[in-house]
Amino acid sequence: MTSADVLKQADRRRTFAVISHPDAGKSTLTEALLLHARVLNEAGATHGKAGRKGTVSDWMEMERDRGISISSSAIQFEHDGLVFNVVDTPGHADFSEDTYRVLTAVDSVIMLLDAAKGMEPQTMKLFGVCKQRQIPIITVINKWDRPGHEALELLDEIQERTGMRPTPLTWPVGIAGDFHGVVDRRTGEYVEYTRTPGGSTLAMERRMSAQEAEATVGEPWTTALEESELLAADGFEHDLDDYLAQRSSVVIFAAAVLNFGIGQLLQVLSELAPPPSPRPDENGDLRPVEAPFSAQVFKVQAGMDRNHRDRLAFARICSGLFHRGDVVTRAATGRPLATKYASNVFGRDRETVEQAWPGDIIGLVNAGSVRAGDTLYLDEPVTFPEIPSFPPEHFQQASAKDPSRHKQFQRGIEQLDQEGVIQVLRSDRRPSQMPILAAVGPMQFEVVAHRMEHEFNCPIRLDHLPFGLAMRTQRSDIAAIERRQGVEVAERSDGMLLALFSDKWQARWVRQENPDVLLEPLTHDPADPTGN
Repeated sequence: MTSADVLKQADRRRTFAVISHPDAGKSTLTEALLLHARVLNEAGATHGKAGRKGTVSDWMEMERDRGISISSSAIQFEHDGLVFNVVDTPGHADFSEDTYRVLTAVDSVIMLLDAAKGMEPQTMKLFGVCKQRQIPIITVINKWDRPGHEALELLDEIQERTGMRPTPLTWPVGIAGDFHGVVDRRTGEYVEYTRTPGGSTLAMERRMSAQEAEATVGEPWTTALEESELLAADGFEHDLDDYLAQRSSVVIFAAAVLNFGIGQLLQVLSELAPPPSPRPDENGDLRPVEAPFSAQVFKVQAGMDRNHRDRLAFARICSGLFHRGDVVTRAATGRPLATKYASNVFGRDRETVEQAWPGDIIGLVNAGSVRAGDTLYLDEPVTFPEIPSFPPEHFQQASAKDPSRHKQFQRGIEQLDQEGVIQVLRSDRRPSQMPILAAVGPMQFEVVAHRMEHEFNCPIRLDHLPFGLAMRTQRSDIAAIERRQGVEVAERSDGMLLALFSDKWQARWVRQENPDVLLEPLTHDPADPTGN
């Protein structure tokens, strides 16, 4: 296979994530895209009701019960000669660390806004991560079929809060809650939508000229056209260089649950979302797309197949051609890793993949002790930058409810630690069978408890610990730090020693009493460069 073949295949790829605040419709949008690409015959909804199935990308029982995405699901489909790799991400703030891992694996994102709520806190957090990683953003204003803010008001909010110039490619005809079509600002046509029963099959679209639209729609069309012309006069016009440089964000209006506007979004992704490009290694040198095979693991997940106790490592291919069965090298250890079992993953379903190209996401089954952030390569060594961990803010002590299930407890906790579901700390002050679990958000503990009971047949007890801050320290300083009442030092599974404090004030007192001890903040949340 020549370099030209690799470049040609890479140029066909569009790898992106869907991000948003919880309940903005990420999973619903993902399945609407699959419906329009003819991958599904009928789309589900996260809250599967009365004859309407749940989203296939949400496979975990807790996801279906709560109507939220907890895990990351990677789905590949083809449309009009292009290959799309879409990663559906957790939206809840408690799982922002998992979302950040996903964002290391994509080339662009769809940022989904609820028309009635605008830029919500988690949306802003995720926007900050995209900005930090310089990922181009397509903004979809969703749920336009329900009452919400005025379109111009939403554009103002996007510009004020993100600093990016919003450049709509479609403009709604009619106010939020009365959604029947859009102005296609690139052609000047009216695109009329007609919903199907239940909204679970492809919505019908009809294009009309401006003259036909004026005669058919009347005043709502005239108002939409005037607003669109006002946008043009104010400079809210799409520029490819500005979009790729994150100076602007393309905007599409949609109602994913009705499949309105999804065809236009798919077209925009085809035309504007960038294909894979050279990636910087840990030294800042670019790894060419046509270089020998390399990939970075961004997610490890177990329990997806109840029939097999296996473990799946999701890896983004950064360069070269992957062949199933290749023996690649894990950069962290220099040890070989066989890739006999490689799959494409669609919710719980798997399909063996024989080869894959830059931009593709593959699932490696039972890939040894591979962790999120690991680099894999063939022939030409490379190591990509590590994926930082978020500083934990919540801590609980775990123990098995049934002490006789000690082996299941240890195996389960170790597995969830390797997946990155939770951070596991061990302290000399506590028995080895009672580790400290550290999390970014409290819902992570619910996931741990649920999976320990249902996957490892080991119900656990979780006891709250009065810590809210972790700082890195060193072994020689443990005695001095722990002289302060209520402070504890524990070792994380990667060997890092963490001093645990109730809050920053307690940490400040310890530092004042022991000015020579090492107390360093953990990696700042990438979405918050101030570290606050």
